[in-house]
Amino acid sequence: MISSFRNFAKTKFAGILVFIIIIPFVFWGMGGMFSSGNTNNVAKINNTTISTQEFFDYLNNSKIPMRTLKENLDKNIIEELLGGLISNTMIDLEIQDFNLIISELTLLKRIKENKNFHDEKGNFQRIKYEKFLLENSLSAPGFELRLKNRELQKNLFDYIGAGTISPEFLIKKLYEEENKKLEIDFISLDNFYKKKEEITDADLLNFINDNNDQLKVEYIDFSYAIINPKNLIGVDDFNQSFFDKIDQIEIDISNEVEFNTIISNLNIQSKNITNFRFSPEGDEIEKKIFELKDNKFDLFENKNDFILYKITNISKKTPDLNDNQIRKEITEIVSQKNKYDYNKDLLDKITNKEFVNSDFLEMGKDKIQTTKLNSIKDNKKFEINAVEILYSLPINSFTLINDDKDNIYLAKVKNYEKQSIDMNSDKFDEYIKKENSNNKNTLLKSYDLLLNNKYEVTLYQKTIDRVKYSFK
Repeated sequence: MISSFRNFAKTKFAGILVFIIIIPFVFWGMGGMFSSGNTNNVAKINNTTISTQEFFDYLNNSKIPMRTLKENLDKNIIEELLGGLISNTMIDLEIQDFNLIISELTLLKRIKENKNFHDEKGNFQRIKYEKFLLENSLSAPGFELRLKNRELQKNLFDYIGAGTISPEFLIKKLYEEENKKLEIDFISLDNFYKKKEEITDADLLNFINDNNDQLKVEYIDFSYAIINPKNLIGVDDFNQSFFDKIDQIEIDISNEVEFNTIISNLNIQSKNITNFRFSPEGDEIEKKIFELKDNKFDLFENKNDFILYKITNISKKTPDLNDNQIRKEITEIVSQKNKYDYNKDLLDKITNKEFVNSDFLEMGKDKIQTTKLNSIKDNKKFEINAVEILYSLPINSFTLINDDKDNIYLAKVKNYEKQSIDMNSDKFDEYIKKENSNNKNTLLKSYDLLLNNKYEVTLYQKTIDRVKYSFK
C-alpha cells in the first residue's frame, strides 16, 4: 500500500456522541434566557457563575481532540458540552444544598474495593493502583477527586430515591403483568400488499410525476487517470522520484492547471465517462469519484494507485424507466409506499375503533395463526418492542406488530393466563428490587422537574460565540 511508504491519509471523524447521564438536561429550555453581557462568564445558574476558564478546563478534561471540536462547531458541539458542564454544576449545587460528604476513609475503602487493583487472591495492590494512574496519565489527587465526585453524585440520587419500598401487591402485580401467558391470533399482512409484479408502468409514472423533485437522479461527466510508479516513471518501486511527481500534480491542481494538460505532460492515458450515476454494482473507482463530486478536481489514493480526476458536469434528471436498475429501484420504492399506506390505513381504523372482530375474521378466513407468548421477554416470534406493546393491551385489542425481519402482522390479544409467584422465592426478591427501582426512577423524574423550577440558567451568548470563534 502507498500509505506504508508515505502518509497521504486524511483523518476522518466518524462521529461523536456527548451523553449527559445524570440529568436529562434540555440545553435551550432551562428557564433562562440568552444574555449579551459578562465577557468572563459563559453561564450563570442562579447566583453561581461558570467562567470561560472553567469551561475551557472542562473542554480539556473531556479529552475530545481539537480537530473534532473544530469540525463540529456548526453541529453545536460547544453548546452540548456546555450543557454537560451546567448539568454537573447543578448536581454540585444540590450536593452542597443537602450537605452530603464523603470521608477520606470511605474514599480509601472504595479504592481498595476496586477489583482492577487486586491480585489473584483478591488483595489490594498499591503497585497496580499506581500503574493504573501512570497508564491513564492521572495523578492520585485528580483520580481521587473524580472518584469522590462520582460517589457524591451516587449518594445524592440514593438520598433522593430513599424510602422507595413497594407494597407486596404492587410487586405481585408487576410479576403478573410481565409473566402472564398471552394467547395471540395474528395474520401476516404480506398477502394483502400489492405485489411488485402487479405494479404497472402507469403506477410508476404517476409516482414519478408526484415526486419528481425528490426522485431526480444525479449524473456526472468526468475524466480520470490511474497513476502508479509503472506508468509514471517506468518502475514498480514507490521511490522519491515518484512522490516528487505526485507532489507536482498536487501543485498543478492547486494552480488550476487543466486536467488534459497534466495528463499530456505525464504521458499517461485517461478515461472519459459521461452520464454516470451511482450504482452499487458500478466500478469502484468511478463510484468513489461520484462520492467525491463536491470536490471537482483532485487526487486520491486507491489501493496501490493514485487517481487523478476532473468532473466536468453534474446534472439531475427525471428517472428513466428504460434503465433497468432505475426501474427496479423505483418499483421497490412504490412497493414500500403501498405497504406503508396499507398499514397506516389499517392502523387508523384500529385507533378510531372502526375495526372490529368481524373485520378481523373476514380478513383472516384461513390465514389466522395462533401463538402463545410466555412472558414480556418472549421474542421468539415477534420483535421485543412489539411484545411489550402486546402486553400493554387489554383482551380483544388489535394492533400491528413486526418481527425481527420487519414482516408486519395484524394481531389480536385473544386471552391470557395469570401466573402467581411464591413470596419466599428468589424470584420474588428479584421483583422487589425491580419494583423499587421503577418507583425510584419515577421519583428521580419528578426530581428533574423540580430542578427545572429551582435553578434559573442564564447563557451569555456573546461569550459562547467568542469561545466557538477561538476554535476556528
